[in-house]
Amino acid sequence: MGTYAALVLAGGAARRMGGVDKPALPVGGRPMRDRVLAAVADAAPRVLVGPADAVPGGVRVTREDPPGGGPVAATAAGLALLDPGTTLVALLAADLPLLTRAAIGELLTHLDDPEGAVAGPVLDGGTSPSRPERGTGRLDGACFVDADGRRQSLCGVWRVAALRAALGRLAAGRGGTVAGAPVRALLGDLVVREVPWSGDGPPPWFDCDTDEDVRRAEEWVR
Repeated sequence: MGTYAALVLAGGAARRMGGVDKPALPVGGRPMRDRVLAAVADAAPRVLVGPADAVPGGVRVTREDPPGGGPVAATAAGLALLDPGTTLVALLAADLPLLTRAAIGELLTHLDDPEGAVAGPVLDGGTSPSRPERGTGRLDGACFVDADGRRQSLCGVWRVAALRAALGRLAAGRGGTVAGAPVRALLGDLVVREVPWSGDGPPPWFDCDTDEDVRRAEEWVR
């Protein structure tokens, strides 16, 4: 697939974990955000959107506007730092401690193949209400789905042009701002390849929303 960029979104409030800096929590002795950044070490550039005291060399850091404005606002801030001509971007939550380079590679491979595309919109539960004919058009993105078929949209790769167009449409319908918008409002109308994880090891889309999730991830990386 060639060169791609990566946006790692690290600005969540972690309310279910008492408001801690969740991406900085260690799993297997490393902060979760560092594990995500390592999985996209070959991306150029790598952009971390959110607060960060220290990041690996070469990682660009920015904040969403306003701070705490949500993942769509963070996506807009990250896209603004991409180099001209960047066509593909991995859009990732910072709490994916099981993400691997192999998983990203699989998504990039699928993005080249329209077979199995699923068009939006996406319902609140994360599933698509209808599935158009397969192989009928260019894909806008590819993301993993969990065992129940729910899209893990912040564990996916996307065409930059499609994301920017979707941001423009969303902002136009919200009075010029995307702050507070849900991810499904940004990605719901895009043509997406849904990819179940079939590789070795734990699911790369596993995110840590609770202390129990962190403990479970620790067990997987032992």
